[in-house]
Amino acid sequence: ASSKLVSIVIGIKQTPLSYTIIMRSLLLLPATLLASTLQGGTDAFAPLAGVSAKSVKSNENVDLGNFLKTNDGGDKTMLVLGTYAADFNAVEYAQRLRYYMPELQKRGISKFGIVLNCEADAALKLVDLVDLPCDTSEGAVTLMIDPTGQAGRKFGVGTGWRSDDEEMSPYLKLFGMLFGLGAWATLPAVIGGYIGNPFTAQPWIEDAMAVGIRKKRWPDNGLELNDSGDVVVNKFQELPVVGEWKRRPLELATLRLQNMIDISIKNWKELAPKDDALKAGVLTQLGGCVVFDSTKDAVVFEWKDPGICAVANFENILEKVPVV
Repeated sequence: ASSKLVSIVIGIKQTPLSYTIIMRSLLLLPATLLASTLQGGTDAFAPLAGVSAKSVKSNENVDLGNFLKTNDGGDKTMLVLGTYAADFNAVEYAQRLRYYMPELQKRGISKFGIVLNCEADAALKLVDLVDLPCDTSEGAVTLMIDPTGQAGRKFGVGTGWRSDDEEMSPYLKLFGMLFGLGAWATLPAVIGGYIGNPFTAQPWIEDAMAVGIRKKRWPDNGLELNDSGDVVVNKFQELPVVGEWKRRPLELATLRLQNMIDISIKNWKELAPKDDALKAGVLTQLGGCVVFDSTKDAVVFEWKDPGICAVANFENILEKVPVV
C-alpha cells in the first residue's frame, strides 16, 4: 500500500500547491492515526461495547460498555453480570453487593449496576427479598435485565456443562454442574461453606442471614436479633475453638440453606427463567463482575464465576482497590 502511495505522489502531474498539500497530508498521517487510537481508548468498555441490557426503572436499553466508561459522580464503576433470579450466584451477588457497597464507595466506586437474566418482575422480586437498594426504589444500584443472558456471554462468563447440546434437558445439565461438570469450582465452593475458613473474614454472611431472619426465613436460629432487628448474638461464634475463625464452619452453609428454601424454592414460579431463556441456556450460565476506572481507562478488578456458588470474593476487591 505504501509503494502505491509513493508512486501516486511521484507520478502526479499537478501544480506545486497540490504537491505541497499532498506532502503535508502524508506528514500529518501518523498524528492523525495516533489521535484516532487515543480517541478509540475513550470508547465503550470493549467486551461490552454495543451490548445492552434493559433498565427496570426506565424500560430503556442501557449500553453496558458506556455504562462502565462514563461516570459523572466519581472515577470507578462496578457492574455485576448476574444469573437468573432464582440462582445461588445471583442471590449471593445481590447479598454481597448490599453489604459491601459502603466500603466500595470509600474506594471511589460511585456507580453500581447489576444485570439479571430474568424479566423485570423477577428482578424486582429478588432485590426486594435481599433488600438490595436499587434505583427502582431510590437506591444506588442500577437494576437491569437481560433475559437471555447475551451480555454475560459477551463478557465471557462460563456457559456451563454441554452448553451446545440442544437435545439434553437444561435441568440435567444443571444437575451435572452441581458435581463440578463444566463448573470445576462448584464442589470446593459448596464444601467451603461447611468447613469455614480461619483466615479470610466474610462479614456479609451475617448481614444476609439477618435480613433473612427479619423476613421470617428459615433457618432462623443462627443469630439472635433485638427488637430493632440488629444482631446481638451470632451463635456460630459460640462454637468451641472454630467459633474464633474468621468464617465459622456451617455459617455460609446455613445461609445458603436459607437462600435455597425461602428464596429459590419458595419463590420459584416468580423467579424461574422463562422458556425462551431456558433455550438460550441461562439455567447453566454463570456470572461475573468488573470494576472499571474511567480516569485510567483500565479494569481494576475482573471476575468470572468458575462454578455454582463460586462468585467474586468482595474482600479481594477491597484489597485490590485502595481507599481514596
